[in-house]
Amino acid sequence: MDEKLTTYDPAEDLGSDEAVAVFMEEAFKTQDASYIAHALGVVARAKGMTQIARETGLSREQLYRSFSETGNPTLKTTLAVMKALGITLTATADA
Repeated sequence: MDEKLTTYDPAEDLGSDEAVAVFMEEAFKTQDASYIAHALGVVARAKGMTQIARETGLSREQLYRSFSETGNPTLKTTLAVMKALGITLTATADA
């Protein structure tokens, strides 16, 4: 029997704000900056990169490049994308 494997795209499973919140919460728990950036890119693709580009004033190409697995977005770009996605970053003191 021939099995066909397809590439899994997590963006396809981020159809609700709750799913996005859980996905990003898990990404932040890793404390891995490149993984967090990649996760933001996945969420941006799920929401629509064209819309995010319009809201941030950045080009789609710049967003794809910045939030790829090898990308390194600036804090300014990251915060602009988070704002467009409705994601807030909060700080709490460690217990």
